[in-house]
Amino acid sequence: MSLIAIVETFSNDEKQEFVLYQRRKNRRNDVKNEQLFKLICSGHTTNLDELIYGKPSLNSYHALSKRLQDNLVDFIAAKSFAGETSEELAILKILLASRIFFERKAYKVAFKTLKKAEKLALQFEIYALLNEIYHTKIQYAHHNSDIDIDQLVTLSGNNMARYQQEIHLNSAYAVIKAKLRKGDSQIIKELVQSTFARFGIRINESLSYKSLYQLMEITAHSAKLQNDFYSVAPFMFSLYQIVQEKKTLQEKHKFYHIHILNLLAITEFRKKNFEKSMKLVHQMQQLLGVNLGAHYKQFSKKIAIIKALNFNYTNRPQLAIKTLAQISEKSLDAKLLMVMCFFQQEEFSKVYDGIKSFNHSDNWYEKKMGWIWVLKKNLIEILVLTELDKLDLVLLRLKRFKVKFSKQLQKIGEERVLTFVKLIAEYYEDQSKVQSEAFKIKVENSFDRVSTHEEDIFVMSFYAWLKAKMVNENIYKVTLQLVKV
Repeated sequence: MSLIAIVETFSNDEKQEFVLYQRRKNRRNDVKNEQLFKLICSGHTTNLDELIYGKPSLNSYHALSKRLQDNLVDFIAAKSFAGETSEELAILKILLASRIFFERKAYKVAFKTLKKAEKLALQFEIYALLNEIYHTKIQYAHHNSDIDIDQLVTLSGNNMARYQQEIHLNSAYAVIKAKLRKGDSQIIKELVQSTFARFGIRINESLSYKSLYQLMEITAHSAKLQNDFYSVAPFMFSLYQIVQEKKTLQEKHKFYHIHILNLLAITEFRKKNFEKSMKLVHQMQQLLGVNLGAHYKQFSKKIAIIKALNFNYTNRPQLAIKTLAQISEKSLDAKLLMVMCFFQQEEFSKVYDGIKSFNHSDNWYEKKMGWIWVLKKNLIEILVLTELDKLDLVLLRLKRFKVKFSKQLQKIGEERVLTFVKLIAEYYEDQSKVQSEAFKIKVENSFDRVSTHEEDIFVMSFYAWLKAKMVNENIYKVTLQLVKV
């Protein structure tokens, strides 16, 4: 149901704000729409008509749910107009005002107003609105003798080229995302390059902040799928060089700038450059400031998670756990990271409790978080069940893992995960042989090795469990030894 899907996107603060918003809109003392909202927030998804009306009443319920859904959409729209899209909205209002002045033949004030809209649109690199502004200016240019029409047409053409590039980039972004979602077997680097070539995308300073963020986001997503941030890092930082050249726009595009810094901080962490990662986190915090506005709420969790990751892998596991525990509204990423921290500390009962708390289906989590997240959750579950010696569950999860993930892993060239799962099964069948020379040789021959410097930190973390068994050492100690570069 779309109504429930909308409510699931709300934070606790947004839920409280919406209740107040809806109360102001209610014209009579009918509080059933508030009752329905609170029922959904508390997890009720079935027989809602009976809970509200005391008996089956689907017609009344459908009318009520439609009113509530309309209010939810209005609320989100109102928040967005007051937040991130305020600049675009302000420019659009000025543009519309100028057109009204033109229609009323108040040409002097119309051109003055249009110039204000043009200045703002240029500042914020909003090429779509600039397109409309230049169109209006050309339309009425004959009413202003000071306008150089040839220069104006050139400006309009240059802006149109930038606007078309943004459209092409959005198209390329959609094509690449769709192929990655389907597990396209094409090498990701080649996929990105071929798609960019198809749409004629040129990477230069004319790209807007949003476009640069999209490029970096899709590059990071590609790296995440193949656990290869090392190869894409130079491209990511070359894009950031373009961002840095737009210094005058950093404050105006704070939202995208913080997003970009977060992607770079994650990239440095995955490459095991912990100090550099934390410096980028510090930059994020400086941009956010100390206010509790929309930016802070959106990024505070991201900052906490990346800080916790860096703490955990620089021998400060308890600080990592404390940082995660302080996140007021637990994100699924934070919950899974907490489980991973407990696993490395060999607190397996806490790990098992954490895994059991993920009470939705894998399909539900895949839609919300992506299949890589689900894969990691399943791997940790198999490992903790192995540690707790839950025979039936281990065998069931191993079989289910192969069925669910084999094709996807093969499509992206990550067969080593399947190899790792086979080695888990071998260990579980006969734990006594794990420290034998024959098993160690088999493990060494089972993986195509890349250098320690280039290997992804999460890949190393899973391998650390097996290595710890082979050398009879603590998991966390072995993990830190492996990731130390």
